[in-house]
Amino acid sequence: MTMLKQTSRTFYIPISSLESGLKEAVSAAYLCMRAIDEIEDHEELNDELKVQLLLGIHDAFQSTEIIESIQNVLSPYRTALPAVTMRLDEWVALCPSTARTIVNRYIAKMALQMSDWVQSGWNIHTEEDLDRYTYSVAGMVGEMLSELWLWYDGTESDLTKAVAFGRGLQAVNILRNRNEDMKRGVDFFPDGWGFKEMQQYTRRNLEVADSYVADLKDGPALKFCKVPLALAHATVKLISVGGSKLTRDTVLKIVSRVTG
Repeated sequence: MTMLKQTSRTFYIPISSLESGLKEAVSAAYLCMRAIDEIEDHEELNDELKVQLLLGIHDAFQSTEIIESIQNVLSPYRTALPAVTMRLDEWVALCPSTARTIVNRYIAKMALQMSDWVQSGWNIHTEEDLDRYTYSVAGMVGEMLSELWLWYDGTESDLTKAVAFGRGLQAVNILRNRNEDMKRGVDFFPDGWGFKEMQQYTRRNLEVADSYVADLKDGPALKFCKVPLALAHATVKLISVGGSKLTRDTVLKIVSRVTG
């Protein structure tokens, strides 16, 4: 939970209030994904090494000895990689054994698709390209969460809407991090798009995400999803008037409002 708090203010709050079992599963999944995301976004690693590491992680998650395989892939680069990445084996071990198949399958899939995006230079020209990218790094997170809700207490949800839930949250990040991404030479905006078009794309996906959450039965899944979705809507509204990041006080007020 300490690492989770250090890496994501947005997700620390709803994850920390989940019931035992589900908390460990979602924490493990998030930290695993954050671990490989740090490789994709690393400012000092060259693309060839990023691809090597991501493909190595993909293979490790499909092996029979996941922990040992992860350690073999990452240990030569312990001085270059952040702690959340170097502790990937710990996050795997944190996940409850009965949920591990779900989480491991998505981590392997995400690592593979991330490696493809690194190889292509994050080549995004059309909305279809953007859809493929946001699925790779976030839409499948929505799918994975839906599978975890079902695993934990039988909560059923719409997988198509789940993709929009993840995709909408990622689109908010793309809007918010526009300047930083451009500085490192990565442009997630399709050709001819400005902030107006990206905000429209974001809002379209968040509208479907609203429907995804509205369909959830009362329980931990609904309680969890309300928080990042409300923060995403507030952030888009802030960006539309020239802001970029919600203050801590605003975040706490939003969380208090949606959680009652």
